[in-house]
Amino acid sequence: MANVLDLRRRIRSVKNTRQITKAMKMVSAAKLRRAQERALQARPYAQMISNVLESLMRRSDIYNEETGDVRHPLLVEREEKNVLVVVVAGDKGFAGAFNSNITKAAHSFISQRQAAGQNVDIESVGRKARDLVAKRYPAAVYQKTEEHYDNELSTHFEVTRQRSAPVETTGEHPTLLNKVHIDEVSHLAHTITERYTREEIDSVYIVYNEFKSVIAQRLVVEKLLPIRKLGSHEITVAEEMTEEQREAAAHAARTSGVSLGETEDSVIESEAKKFGTAEVDYIFDQQPEKLFRNLMPRYVTTQLFHALLESVAAEHAARMTAMDSATNNAGDMIDALSLEMNRVRQAAITKEIIEIVSGAAAL
Repeated sequence: MANVLDLRRRIRSVKNTRQITKAMKMVSAAKLRRAQERALQARPYAQMISNVLESLMRRSDIYNEETGDVRHPLLVEREEKNVLVVVVAGDKGFAGAFNSNITKAAHSFISQRQAAGQNVDIESVGRKARDLVAKRYPAAVYQKTEEHYDNELSTHFEVTRQRSAPVETTGEHPTLLNKVHIDEVSHLAHTITERYTREEIDSVYIVYNEFKSVIAQRLVVEKLLPIRKLGSHEITVAEEMTEEQREAAAHAARTSGVSLGETEDSVIESEAKKFGTAEVDYIFDQQPEKLFRNLMPRYVTTQLFHALLESVAAEHAARMTAMDSATNNAGDMIDALSLEMNRVRQAAITKEIIEIVSGAAAL
């Protein structure tokens, strides 16, 4: 049995830990508010570009009248032989099962695709996604060759991929979630759309946490390409929060001053939803092919950008909930250790009294 001095040391250590977890909870709550604001600010632009494309598709045929081809390659559906999966996990730890749940869902989805005989490429976003994915799947190997022409006056470089496994990682983006910037996301989206246009991949899926509010979030596998219906999310797999998780998140939010409900639409969002919905004829200065060519990649960038913002907010919410639970558990442990220390001290006092009384009786 531990003595009083050891128990006092443990109580002091747990109190220090409780102060740290409480501070981390408040920091996560502040970051969550800012992440929610960024996600809300991005909604009007996403809604506006979706309405513009919907209006364009209603007033022009997506098929070229002369060739019969689809006006943009991102709308073309092919048999899924090569699949790209974008795994968006957290950037740091101390978020409970947030990161492990994402990687489990990604691994389950990848295993199903692999069992169907499909090749899978993985793009990891975030440090935790990079670390967890790299342990399980090998990296893709590229070989660079060069050819010389005109007496070595000109050189042609060509990069070819040597696939050695049905599932490989083709890219890592560990710093993308530090501060989600539209330029970096646009570069990633451009790479993905270029690969899809070259028919290197046949479909694109993204695994992330969809965030609506602290108690309304879910882990989803969303199909990003090909684009089937503008402005809607094609969810293939969804894992809702359990009732216990909702209660824990609600308690953490209430004690941190974070709103539980979903934020209502602002005036700008309401106006963005109305844009391009009027049943009138618009005159487009440019050809539909050119408009699709410029707007479709922006639409994919917007969808990816919004998913990353929601994932960041969900990570802060998960960390806030985990730190709130850790703080409560530390308080319970302090109470239990204090009770045990009082019992040990009382037992020591009782033993000393018995020894004194026995010694006096023996005289």
